[in-house]
Amino acid sequence: MRFSEIIGQEKVVQKLIASVTESRVSHAQLFLGPGGSGKLSLALAYAQYINCRNRTATDSCGVCPSCVKMQKLTHPDLHFVFPTTTTKKVKKDPESDLFMEEWRSFVLGNQGYTDAQAWYDHLGVENKQGLINVRDASTVMRKLSFKAYEAEYKVMIIWMAEKLNIQAANKMLKLLEEPPEKTLFLLVAEQQDQLLATVVSRTYLVKVPKIEDKAILSALCNRYQCREADAANAAMMANGNWPEAIRYFENADDEAYNFHTFQHWMRLCFKGAIIEMIDFVDTLKGIGRERQKVLLGYALGIFRNSLLLNNQLTDLVRLPEEELTFNSKFAPFVNPANTLQMASLMEEGIRQIERNGNASLIFSDISFKMMKLLRQKAQ
Repeated sequence: MRFSEIIGQEKVVQKLIASVTESRVSHAQLFLGPGGSGKLSLALAYAQYINCRNRTATDSCGVCPSCVKMQKLTHPDLHFVFPTTTTKKVKKDPESDLFMEEWRSFVLGNQGYTDAQAWYDHLGVENKQGLINVRDASTVMRKLSFKAYEAEYKVMIIWMAEKLNIQAANKMLKLLEEPPEKTLFLLVAEQQDQLLATVVSRTYLVKVPKIEDKAILSALCNRYQCREADAANAAMMANGNWPEAIRYFENADDEAYNFHTFQHWMRLCFKGAIIEMIDFVDTLKGIGRERQKVLLGYALGIFRNSLLLNNQLTDLVRLPEEELTFNSKFAPFVNPANTLQMASLMEEGIRQIERNGNASLIFSDISFKMMKLLRQKAQ
């Protein structure tokens, strides 16, 4: 990964380059920022830059033996630790080294712009949650006890460092504080409050902000060779998250379907049009379970936006103009007296669909209850 491939984040890149050119490389750094902001991509580009044999004032060369291996994630002095769990392949005692093939294909496939859920989906572990356990900590200590094979720095990237369990974190504290010479720890995390304070205190903080809308818009236009007008909504709705921008752009038709379907659905609920509602629910049977779940998830987003609008937090609502207009009109019907019940209805609907429940019965039940809730005034 080269800095030129990073979307936005110019200020962070400049600071990272300066730390190398001015010989101020901290041995343990924490790349902290929201999902989709490019934290892992920055860590990869930094690791490549610091070990590049022909780096310039702005980037790694990309063609020297070190860069070539770094870009393939196969450099012998580049190491990774990340959350793991049991799978069909690894039925017990999971650790990062056992998933390195999957990890490389995963990271290279998305250029480091990803999150924990996407990783679990890649592994096919369904609802399991991963951890970085004490076996990983032992492996880290063993690997870093050796001298570098060919690079100036041995680099250990710990992705989703908040998933370090207490035993693993405690075992690595001494190493974080006093690592072997020319060893670089790059911790990547999203939620600082889930990290042990003792881990945070031993690292230099690199704050990675959300990507600016202009940078996302430019990246979308370059990737899809489209006009700015065609990508503007996706860039705005992504709210600084590159994978979300891709999802919104590639699923623009689905997003429009969800909006118009939800809008029609709520109007029928408000009118109490039972006959029309029965016909409407019948049409939802044929869209498939995944799209049914997405529609209910979209409804949850509308409820959240309604609460924000009701509390004058308009800047936090990122929607295309037509959707924002509808949501602004819908918001007064969402209040403290019915919000939790509305949300519970949609969440329960998702669970029942996942259990292969009858879609007609599920949506009919939700619809009739929504008819009452929409008329429920704030107490």
